[in-house]
Amino acid sequence: MKHKNRPGFVEARPHAALTTGEVIKMLRQLKGWTQAEFAKRCGISATNISLLENGKVEIGKRRSEQIAEAFGVHPAIIMFPEYEGNGIKKNAA
Repeated sequence: MKHKNRPGFVEARPHAALTTGEVIKMLRQLKGWTQAEFAKRCGISATNISLLENGKVEIGKRRSEQIAEAFGVHPAIIMFPEYEGNGIKKNAA
């Protein structure tokens, strides 16, 4: 491991922002759930899960609460992934 105090060392910065759909898909896959299984767990149709994951529809408060409850996370992790990246990593497993 390189040391931060070493001359010329530049700490890496995150450069990829996740969309809400990408977060949903990532969490679902980390849980090992298919879209159909996840749909049953959160009460949203598999068609709508696909649309959400692919950014074709907006999430909305009600859906974010249903999805968050199925994953066991706070709805902010779903609605605002750019602010909740550390929470996603912590709660994904």
